[in-house]
Amino acid sequence: MTIDKSWTTIRRRGSSNEFWNGLQHFLQMAKPFVNDRGFIKCPCRRCLNNASHQLEDLESHIFRNGFMFGYNQWIHHGEPATANAGTTVAGPSGGIPETDEMFDVLDDIISEDADEDAVGGPSANDQYDDLFAALRSELHPGVSSFSSLNFLVKLMHLKVLNKWNNKSFDELLKLLKPAFPKIDLVESHYEAKKLMTKMGLGYSSIHVCKNDCALFWKENSLKDTCPVCSESRWKLHSGKRSGKNVPHKVLRYFPVGPRLKRLFATSKTAKLMRWHSTGKSKDNDVMRHPVDGKSWQEFDKRHPQFAGDVRNVRLGLAADGFNPFGNMSLSYSMWPVVLTTYNLPPWICMKAEYLMLSLLIPGPQYPGKDMDVFLRPLIDELKELWVHGLDTHDAASENGVFRMRAALLWTVNDFPARSSLSGWSGQGYRACPTCNEDTPSMRVIGKTAYFGHRRFLPTNHHWRSNLQFDGRTERKRPPRRFSTADILEQLRRVKTGIPGKHPNYGGVKRKRGDDELNWRKKNPHKSKDTDNARRDLAKLGIRHELHLFEDGNKLMKPTADYTFSEANRRKFCRFIRSVKFPDGFASNLSKNVAQNDSRLLGLKSHDCHVIMQRLLPVGCRSLVNKNIWSTIVELCTFFNQLCASTVNVSDMVEAQNQLVLILCKLERIFPPAFFDIMIHLVLHLPEEAILGGPVHMRWMYPFERYLKRLKDYVRNAAKPEGSIAEGYVVDEALTFCSRYFDDVETRFNRPDRNDDGIHPTRQLSVFESQCKPLGKQSYVELDNNDRDNAEFYILNNSPELELYLNEHKHELHVRLGEGCLNINEVHRTEFAGWFFEKIYAMHRMQAPEVTTELLSLSSKTNMVVSSYPACIVNGVRFVTHDRDVRLRTHYSGVSWFKCDSKHMVTENNITSIDINGEAYKDDQFILASQAKHVFYVADPSRGPNWRVVQHVKHRSIWDITDDGLSDIDLLQHNSSSNFTLFVDLGNLQEINLLRRDQDVIPIVQPVTNASRPVTDDSSFLNDADEVELSDEEDESVEECADEETDAETEIDTEEDDDDRSYHASDSD
Repeated sequence: MTIDKSWTTIRRRGSSNEFWNGLQHFLQMAKPFVNDRGFIKCPCRRCLNNASHQLEDLESHIFRNGFMFGYNQWIHHGEPATANAGTTVAGPSGGIPETDEMFDVLDDIISEDADEDAVGGPSANDQYDDLFAALRSELHPGVSSFSSLNFLVKLMHLKVLNKWNNKSFDELLKLLKPAFPKIDLVESHYEAKKLMTKMGLGYSSIHVCKNDCALFWKENSLKDTCPVCSESRWKLHSGKRSGKNVPHKVLRYFPVGPRLKRLFATSKTAKLMRWHSTGKSKDNDVMRHPVDGKSWQEFDKRHPQFAGDVRNVRLGLAADGFNPFGNMSLSYSMWPVVLTTYNLPPWICMKAEYLMLSLLIPGPQYPGKDMDVFLRPLIDELKELWVHGLDTHDAASENGVFRMRAALLWTVNDFPARSSLSGWSGQGYRACPTCNEDTPSMRVIGKTAYFGHRRFLPTNHHWRSNLQFDGRTERKRPPRRFSTADILEQLRRVKTGIPGKHPNYGGVKRKRGDDELNWRKKNPHKSKDTDNARRDLAKLGIRHELHLFEDGNKLMKPTADYTFSEANRRKFCRFIRSVKFPDGFASNLSKNVAQNDSRLLGLKSHDCHVIMQRLLPVGCRSLVNKNIWSTIVELCTFFNQLCASTVNVSDMVEAQNQLVLILCKLERIFPPAFFDIMIHLVLHLPEEAILGGPVHMRWMYPFERYLKRLKDYVRNAAKPEGSIAEGYVVDEALTFCSRYFDDVETRFNRPDRNDDGIHPTRQLSVFESQCKPLGKQSYVELDNNDRDNAEFYILNNSPELELYLNEHKHELHVRLGEGCLNINEVHRTEFAGWFFEKIYAMHRMQAPEVTTELLSLSSKTNMVVSSYPACIVNGVRFVTHDRDVRLRTHYSGVSWFKCDSKHMVTENNITSIDINGEAYKDDQFILASQAKHVFYVADPSRGPNWRVVQHVKHRSIWDITDDGLSDIDLLQHNSSSNFTLFVDLGNLQEINLLRRDQDVIPIVQPVTNASRPVTDDSSFLNDADEVELSDEEDESVEECADEETDAETEIDTEEDDDDRSYHASDSD
């Protein structure tokens, strides 16, 4: 008998007799199946058959919360288990199978707020009525496999995934209508978006004062004028309001709580929200996730109640500005505030699908010191989540509902944005937030230099008394450590400023008081190896060979050894042009080299990162002297350690000590003007890594890529914030739905671009070593020697044959004697034949251990083998060298080589090989599973036939055994222990920084009193002088851009506002 279950999908339960009658029939059917205590499983949307109640409680639960979707056979309530699992819901349109993915989608969406329904009152879920109507509607008469809603969601998903524009989507809908006249589908993209928005989580629009003084929110929500500057809330025409009230600015706020609840409401992600408790490193020295960092562990000790429930959420906040109009000349700075959830495993934590947009701060002005005004809604909600939490349905728990709390661990931002978020200025004598008031700084001509890192050395270190650094003996101790109480006391002394940018109120710039330290922002000064930098050397009385001097009526500038000559600059640029990276590793840097090979143009922050970690140590080895090159390599080696996907605490502790020496060596080489705040901040990066864990989960690259996605949402250039907000909500809903789709390609199930398929499970591991061939097949005939070598390599690399290999060696020792010198060669020659005879003898005796695979492995191989120009192995594409030379990317590198010392040299973690050299000619075979991808870079210092081997950590390979793939930059290496950081102290007394190929260059200006070298040191300022200059604030987002150029060192980097070269993470 068919059971009518259509009543379970009725939304207006309080006014429906059909729902009430169906519920009573269900309770009568379930009554005989209560247990001895009168309890039975409850199928409401909150309990989901995980909890049991008495029968009378079932009635109120189901009436209040609704009947759960997906419970097709009522096997716990009286329906026979043999009933058809595909029972359909009888409805006006003939019925849609409950196997439709959208049933699960809506069930999880409704479970987020199922406790809000009230018995007999209006349903809080009435907003879903249109969705259920579309779900119960067949797409076309007679097509029961697709509901109208299912088809529309998948069609919208294809639009987003393949970046169709709105017009093309409308045209497709117009084509479908006449082709299928009875199709039940929306008329336009606008209608489709309205329906999708109901599955999203929405956002709130909050009006903002035109001068950023305050939000018209909560206590100010009914006001028409700003409570600070009294400016009108509305745009005025000729001094009057006309027509509809239009606010000056609108802040879009996307509530965090409902988005966190959704992560737990779906079974697709609920289990992953516990990963941080089960997947953390068991080795205290190894960090692969922020949970392994010291800050996380200290937080757990300080808040044991919060740490007691592993489902409580740990968040990170990132903020950065971007121009939604791309590279147009229009100046516009919009600031999204994005949250990431650190409960998730490292391979998905930083993916765009798991990042949450929480605030969209409107442009066109940079918020600057008024960032706190815009952050208020988010801060209020985070406080609520920390103190009270939210009742949240957990799809992966038997308990059903728990009280979810959340904590913000730290912010992730570049250094200029850090000043806006923290309030500590990134300029001035005290720019370092870690050293605080003890920042090592000194005044040089035209700027502040962060110079004097010898104070971090041990008190008895001989460099402290070396006068060649700055002409003085260093007696200062390292900066003291500031506790939380110290920082709070500093904040207590800061005067409360007036928010906003009104010229008569918050826009008035004020002088910072001495007791306020650096809790304010100031202008940066910009310089490289300029004339003033040389005058600084004269003031300090050091490096006399680099001082400016007069030659007649000209002022002459000696050329320094740390600069490139014109010829060397061209060599370096040609080296960059010649580099070919693997697919997806980095951008094509050859496009950034000027046509005349004189400079680099338009480098992005990631390009600079790649050059520093991979190319700079190789390219400049033959272009500067050894002391300078070794110092550069040591600094680059540290960044390779820091950016590894797995970081060892011991490596960072050692790097902390070594960095002091590296910075001191840099001070001995470069002038003080070189040391801006970014150079000094390197000193604190190891401590940041120890506190927060691996850097790749706390740097800006994932968020900058996310800004590109937000920029793609802009359809209406007149309303960029509105376009982004609407596009984000729709995309958020489609991303959630796509987790349930198996029959269409989504962001969660699409194959890798170099997918080599699923390898079958075999008894012998050698047969699991397979690859996916590409290109035209050809045949190659092997000679006997090559075939024998290949056979022995296969047999010798099969771990299952270890007993047979040892047995054959033992027989050889008995037959030839222990003193035989060539026993390994005899073993290599005879083993294949011996193994074949032994296995076939055992096969004839029907030995059980002789399987079909073992018998096949012992057989001789064919003399003719297949050859292909390319293949995919372990998710990596490899091509032959002949094909690789025609490509702009590099695919032919395989780390299978074994070279002797004559053909391979390793120096300072740089391995070079001679590509013309050949060794181990009889051992040139590998299994497909042994192939590791590398790429080669020319080694100019050793000659045209030498290449530097660069190892690649492929983005699809993660070193943790678990489901999922990593989305980590290829730039990283597997572990920081892959690099040895050793600082060569050398003999700094003998460094001569004068370049010999060109003694001096004239400065194009006559000698005047203002331009004469200054040698009087009495006017020179340092951090002990306690002199504060009257630098004014600058709210520009380009605070850290270095635009000055020099005749010998000019490298142009035309970076976007949202793509700076330096990034910092702040742990609070």
